[in-house]
Amino acid sequence: MKRLNKILVPTDLSEKSLRALHYGCGLAAEDQAAMVILHVANDLNAWELYSEDLAFIELNSKPWPIDRVLAEASLDLTRFLERQLQQLRRVPMVTRRVVLGSVAKQIVAVAEEENTDLIIMAPRRHRGLRHFLNGGITDRVTRLSPCPVLSITAPQPSNPWRGKLLPLLFGGARQRVASV
Repeated sequence: MKRLNKILVPTDLSEKSLRALHYGCGLAAEDQAAMVILHVANDLNAWELYSEDLAFIELNSKPWPIDRVLAEASLDLTRFLERQLQQLRRVPMVTRRVVLGSVAKQIVAVAEEENTDLIIMAPRRHRGLRHFLNGGITDRVTRLSPCPVLSITAPQPSNPWRGKLLPLLFGGARQRVASV
């Protein structure tokens, strides 16, 4: 198996992305690999929608400067990682990066720039028309990525109705009588 030198772990600062971060820390510590933690700031954060004087949306609001948006996102990432310091200390080298733009494209761009060997992501389980039409960010990164993408999700409980619908559709459950 190829030795991992650099691992990219994108995070959206949610509890779900902690699973990928924990897994990335474990792999990086085991292989003595460097880890890059990436947060892609949202373009919507660049617009100041709320007025300080009034509690409703201003129509003529101005965008924040890009450096302010990146500074705020960097501060949010630092707060998010403070709780994980114990695990991050096991990793030989950790780098934080904050970029602004389209999430999937920025993850792929950073993976190419940093020459990463693996991307570890924790996808959200979206269901519905939007996910069906657009796909998820993990799907897009997997298609565009220059390196393998590892998707880490929490186990789901099994459904109690699974496997019971088919017998109902085709004549009900058959009972077998044991011969004595």
